[in-house]
Amino acid sequence: MPKLKTRRGAAKRFSVTGTGKFKRRKQNLRHILTKKNAKRKMRLGQGAIVDKSNESAVKRMCPYL
Repeated sequence: MPKLKTRRGAAKRFSVTGTGKFKRRKQNLRHILTKKNAKRKMRLGQGAIVDKSNESAVKRMCPYL
């Protein structure tokens, strides 16, 4: 079986935790920040775990991650 290519854009966006789950960054923290309160921006700055329904897609995009 040939080697699988990694989607480089996906490899930059996801990382694997110690338990094997995929970690991602939350959206909505790039611009238009003045109308968002500080509590919301703090929550958006923290990472999140990829949902179970999307986990197989991420695994296909990053087979060696």
